[in-house]
Amino acid sequence: MATPNDIIQKAQGEGRTVLTETESKQLLKGLGIPTTEMRLAATEAEAVATAAEIGYPCVLKVSSHDITHKSDAGGVKVGLKDAAEVAAAYQAIMASCRAAYPQAVIDGVTVQDMAKPGVEVIVGMATDPQFGPVLMFGLGGVWVELLKDVSFKLVPLNRADAKAAIGDIRAARLLEGFRGSDPVDKGALEDILLRVSDFVAATPAVAEMDLNPIFAYSDGAVAVDARVILGA
Repeated sequence: MATPNDIIQKAQGEGRTVLTETESKQLLKGLGIPTTEMRLAATEAEAVATAAEIGYPCVLKVSSHDITHKSDAGGVKVGLKDAAEVAAAYQAIMASCRAAYPQAVIDGVTVQDMAKPGVEVIVGMATDPQFGPVLMFGLGGVWVELLKDVSFKLVPLNRADAKAAIGDIRAARLLEGFRGSDPVDKGALEDILLRVSDFVAATPAVAEMDLNPIFAYSDGAVAVDARVILGA
């Protein structure tokens, strides 16, 4: 399996600064961060066959270097339950994305297993011109834009910093278990923060990272979507 550095060097060799979701998730796996299983399908027939192998329900997402915001382009279909739904979803994704981005090079779609719902959180990283890499933690999914409930820590983080990042958000009580829900595995979230911190501290080529959403469970956490951007 390609290492995170292999993936970055390949993109740089092709003159790209944005990794595909497939590349981003391969990179996370190389860091020991759990992600959903995903495979690239170049055609409708491949998407149907791959979905049968991965199992239902599944998710289809457009795969293109030129389309960063997949949902806005109609490039994501979730909860697909059989081959007919996968075929229809593939056709809908291609039509929508080609209409929204006529010049985009589209490799096909990624077929992914559909993770069970959990508490949605985000781990992000950006490069501050003065302080260098900064990590962000907060509520993820649509909540990150709506509530902006996030905390920031300078890289490198230690275990105490990771704990503080999680405890500093306003909705920290939600992670403790709320109205009968189980508390999330904060140790797993700390591990993700520390792995990202160690990686970006050692890899100045990375300018931005977004792991959003991460589904947090009582017994672990899994990154459902990921984006990695390299410096120009």
